[in-house]
Amino acid sequence: MLKLFRRLGPYAPSIAAVLVLVFAQSIADLSLPTLMSDIVDEGIATGDIPFIWRTGGWMLLLALAGIATNLVGGYLASRAALGFGRELRSSIFRRVTSWSLDGIDRFGAASLITRTTNDVTQVQQVLFMMLRMMAMAPIMAIGGLIMAVSKEPELAWMLAVAIPVLVAAIAAIAAKGLPLFTTIQRKLDTLNRVLREKLSGIRVIRAFDRVAYEQGRFEEANRELTEVTLKVNRLVSLLFPFVMLVMNLTTIAIVWFGGLAIDSGGVKIGSLMAFIQYSMQIMFSVVMVSVIFIMVPRASASALRINEVLETGDSILDPDRPAAPPARSGRVEFRNVDFGYPGAEEMALRGVSFVAEEGKVTAIIGSTGSGKTTVLNLIERFHDVSSGAVLVDGVDVREYRQAELRARLGYAPQKAMLFSGSVADNLRFGADAADDAALRRALSVAQAVDFVDGMEGGLGAAVTQGGTNVSGGQRQRLAVARAVARDPSIYLFDDTFSALDARTDARLREALKAETAGSTVIMVVQRVGTIVDADRIVVLDEGRVAGIGTHAELLAGNEVYREIVQSQLSAEVEA
Repeated sequence: MLKLFRRLGPYAPSIAAVLVLVFAQSIADLSLPTLMSDIVDEGIATGDIPFIWRTGGWMLLLALAGIATNLVGGYLASRAALGFGRELRSSIFRRVTSWSLDGIDRFGAASLITRTTNDVTQVQQVLFMMLRMMAMAPIMAIGGLIMAVSKEPELAWMLAVAIPVLVAAIAAIAAKGLPLFTTIQRKLDTLNRVLREKLSGIRVIRAFDRVAYEQGRFEEANRELTEVTLKVNRLVSLLFPFVMLVMNLTTIAIVWFGGLAIDSGGVKIGSLMAFIQYSMQIMFSVVMVSVIFIMVPRASASALRINEVLETGDSILDPDRPAAPPARSGRVEFRNVDFGYPGAEEMALRGVSFVAEEGKVTAIIGSTGSGKTTVLNLIERFHDVSSGAVLVDGVDVREYRQAELRARLGYAPQKAMLFSGSVADNLRFGADAADDAALRRALSVAQAVDFVDGMEGGLGAAVTQGGTNVSGGQRQRLAVARAVARDPSIYLFDDTFSALDARTDARLREALKAETAGSTVIMVVQRVGTIVDADRIVVLDEGRVAGIGTHAELLAGNEVYREIVQSQLSAEVEA
């Protein structure tokens, strides 16, 4: 947690002000019992009315000052804690968005969401409590002890017995609670993951009638989280009754022995009242510390999880000395590329070499798992090659600044992801400056004008999160339009036409051919019919290049390609 709190630098003035106000409030609170005892012993006992009014006035001023410092200190502590939480969430978001896909896969979406929300909230809350309670507790405890001993030293032995007992109980509970709080956060990750899977896969779950099974998964995750939380709460619930028992027994002992001392004339009534109040302040300070110790273990577990994210560097970094941006020709070259995913037993690509030229369409085809999408990911530099090189416009992609590299690319992913907003917002995702005319041209190329015009609002029509208010084919066409609107020198289409019917597919490819005449087009496909007129076809088989050529050349001389064609023709005949 200390590592995390090093980021509190911008809030140092507010924190310093809070500590000063806490100190002032503590002094005011510590002074009140002494003034009260003076009124009883020196004012009421002697009938000195002016002294009572004068001392009572000071008590009133101190009480008002305590209220004012409490309000201002609470406001500043809230600002510091909430601001710190805001900065933490922003830092986590910036860190995660800078990662390669490997970093995101390592933690998982559900865990990252929990760390950004629940974990940050835990740290934020404990920071506020520390500024308000932990800063005050030592002052009140030490100050109260000094004042109590100075008032009635012969009764101080009771505090020497009670305080160590409370401290030992708090330490024991805190030691047992820390591992359980860490477990709670992991169980919360699991619950979030199960819930997220259920919500995102609701169509599949219902289609396969697995609602009851998923309900069971959720109930199990929920039960495990509940059991651990109850265990922690049972442990913590032992503390407060014990604290109250010690406080009440201490009060009884003070009254008993103090009463005997008053009867013998050794203690004044006002001093005994002040001693009781100081004892309560000391005990209450111990209670405040116990509350902090209850919260700190869970916040410490959350802080460790947040630090894991913030300290995880990205494996994909911009070079210290990036290459000067070359002219945009659109040429893409793979030179003997090997690549393996982290933790995988086998390489996804082995010895892959090919060239995609400007003004030509290069298609990549192969069986499932042959590495087609991986090729596009390497061009985008979502991953770095294990060996070999990927060159764009004659420069290794690792020598580019990532922003400069991706500015040359227009990407339509395998899963057509749309974002909440309007149609125009989605099309301008990579082309902020595109006007409505450019957007309509992109929609025309993607064969999407008709259905967009049919939506209420046209370009301003609302698109829900993930594009769930449009069909799969419409999402794919909007994804193609988004890539076209960027006007890149290299187009990357990852099986982007799979949801289109043959007629729409043909029209779209014809429009794309005219639109991308001066650009490089690399498309991953499953259907042979989509690439029969491609300038070059790269056939992948188990991560290796099994052949390169035109449709006719490969059909005549490449066994792997011929098998793909025959399998699709057979499926069409059977259908």
